[in-house]
This record gives sequence, C-alpha cells and structure tokens, in this order.
Amino acid sequence: MKIIITKDNIEGGTKAFEIIKTGMKNGAKVLGLATGSSPIPLYSDMVDSDLDFSDMTSINLDEYYGLAPDNDQSYHYFMQHHLFDQKPFKHSYIPNGLAKNIHEEVDHYNKIIEENPIDIQILGIGGNGHIAFNEPGTPFGSLTHEVKLTENTIKANSRFFDNIDDVPRQAICMGIRSIMNSKKIVLLAFGESKQDAIKAMIEGPVTEEVPASILQDHPDVTIICDEVAAAKLSDKYRK
Repeated sequence: MKIIITKDNIEGGTKAFEIIKTGMKNGAKVLGLATGSSPIPLYSDMVDSDLDFSDMTSINLDEYYGLAPDNDQSYHYFMQHHLFDQKPFKHSYIPNGLAKNIHEEVDHYNKIIEENPIDIQILGIGGNGHIAFNEPGTPFGSLTHEVKLTENTIKANSRFFDNIDDVPRQAICMGIRSIMNSKKIVLLAFGESKQDAIKAMIEGPVTEEVPASILQDHPDVTIICDEVAAAKLSDKYRK
C-alpha cells in the first residue's frame, strides 16, 4: 500500500487526478468510479481538465434498486451531475436500478466487468470499513450482488431524502472480488469520521469484518487521505 496524506480533500482530489492522468497516458482505458462526497474534488479536476474521456469506459460500483436514473438521489444522477454531463465517456455503465429482474441485472453487470477489466478503480470507505455497499461480513469472494441495506446504512443515507421511508432498501453492488480484480486501486478518505476505518484498514488484520482490509492483499493500492483522517495511524505510516 502506498499512503499519501494531504492537507485536505481538495489536494487529495488533485493527487487522485494525477494518478488517473498518468494511467491514461500509460494506456488505461477503463475507470471504476464511485459516488459519495470523497471523489467529488477528483471529478471537479477531471471536468476542469483538458483530458478527453470520449474513448474511455467507466464502470460504477453500485446503484440503489428502485430509483429511476433521473431521480436526484440515484447514482446515475450523481454521476451525470458531477462528471458525465461535462465529460462524456465512450461507455458509462451503472447498474440498472429499475431492472425488472434484479438477479438478471446482477449477471449482466458481472459480464460487463468481465468484458471490460478495470484499469483504475476509485473507492471511498465507510466509517465501519465498508467499500461500496459491501458491509462488514460480505464474503471476500463476492462478485456483483444484490444487497439488502442495513438499518445503519438506511439511517445514514436518510439525510439525503425527504423521508426515511423514501430510502431504498436494496442496492446492486460490485463485489469485493470484482473490486480486487482491478489492476490499480485508489481509495479516498477525508475527515474525522474515517479515522477508525483508515487505521483498521491499514494496520488491522485482514478480516471480512473490515471489508476494506482486503486491500492489504492487492499489489497496487494507493490510499489518499487528509491529515484528519490519518490522525490515528502509527507514525511509520504518516511519514
């Protein structure tokens, strides 16, 4: 693991953008993308750049099941607003939240990932060490799968909805093995709420109770976090 500690999320986004720019220069064609607040500065840098993504493919980690693409809480909408409207890709894949058969959509998404191996995967991390909707206890061998959201996740996400009853109870999510198959992984984490997760991911044992800890076993991972998120790391990791 390579650890980059920045002064804030803006600098962190710039560091991640430099990795993507270098990767594209070296032939990267497929980006795995994430939603949430952590990658927003990265997407801003991508939008403001002169890079052309029209020959690139993107594959997103997850999507709520039951939300239309134009719902302002869907991850389709998030990606359009923060990136794709300004910087279109050749192909942009996000799970279909309105698929009639969720199991068929899961199989379809696994095929997309298999046919488009991810060169650089962008990740965030939850306070309990989850990556995407892969909560503690998710098998490390999992591929894209249906997720029944935990009460904690539903409660945490309710701040984005008018009513907690509007929060979807299911999602379609790239599995941990799918993520680990990416050639390069860049994880972004900023703020005090990520301190325990960052420490457990980097310094703790590899365990399904901390899904992100599996990244210790990946050959090419860069962790980009701000000084606040890195505050609980041992000194040897903070140099």
